Amino acid sequence: MQQEGFWSDSDKAAVTLKNVKILKDKLERFESIKGAYEDLHVLIDLGVEEQDISIAEEVAQSLKSLFQAVDEMRIETLLIGEYDHSNGILSIHSGAGGVDAQDWAEMILRMYTRWAEKKGYSVTILDMLKDYEAGIKSAALLVEGENAYGYLKSEKGVHRLVRLSPFDAAGKRHTSFASVDVMPELDDSVKVEINTEDLRIDTYRSGGAGGQHVNKTDSAVRITHIPTGVVVQCQNERSQHSNKEMAMKMLGAKLMEIKEQEQKDKIEDIKGEYREIAWGSQIRSYVFHPYSMVKDHRTNEETGNVGAVMDGDLDSFINAYLKQKK
Repeated sequence: MQQEGFWSDSDKAAVTLKNVKILKDKLERFESIKGAYEDLHVLIDLGVEEQDISIAEEVAQSLKSLFQAVDEMRIETLLIGEYDHSNGILSIHSGAGGVDAQDWAEMILRMYTRWAEKKGYSVTILDMLKDYEAGIKSAALLVEGENAYGYLKSEKGVHRLVRLSPFDAAGKRHTSFASVDVMPELDDSVKVEINTEDLRIDTYRSGGAGGQHVNKTDSAVRITHIPTGVVVQCQNERSQHSNKEMAMKMLGAKLMEIKEQEQKDKIEDIKGEYREIAWGSQIRSYVFHPYSMVKDHRTNEETGNVGAVMDGDLDSFINAYLKQKK
């Protein structure tokens, strides 16, 4: 059986209108940057003509804002992948480190939620498995907005935390790990062949808030793709049908990614999993103690402002990755 999407005339019209709006927004941003550049020139010429040194601070601030706007637009030109403009589906799994790792996974969830809010994106929790003691064992969220996947794809990998553990009575330093996986949300124009005989579909009771119906019926859905071992699940929607539909979209995105990677040798690549969520496999380290630093081991981008990063200030890391991959 082939899982397919079919576009109606109204769907095509909606997509066309969306593309027109995206192009219109980009044109307006370009004109805004151009106008700011021209205004800055006028301000500088005026200051030179009147020999007014007091405008120096205003020029410096305007120049900084202009450079930032130009850099943001230049970064967007690097998002040329087929699905870079799509929404992103982000999955988080706690790794080595016990309850500290589960707490770390929840901290990462908050970090990406804050980042998305700052970008003007909307975030929907698709699935979450909390631990009775602290933190989360796993979570999946849908980040909706232009270029969400293009930016978030840089975050795929293992994230390492070093800190004084709040769960250690002796106050010792602990190292914890969590993995992040990212997929694009596919629209109906993308067709992925999925044989229903290759699927194991399990239903279970939703563990999250959401009303009596959600909590009293087996509305949550877990789908296992047996040939690859890929597992996706969703419990956010109010009905089993809606959860299954979203889970199938997640599975389709993962299988599409596998197809693009099928030339790779290792089964970890094929399954979309990591060899081990532990030492030696991290893409980024977040050190809270004995010093403060966040460092990306792929680009060497780093900052000492750990608090800002945990509050969603990730653009410097994302931009450095995209520039390196151009």
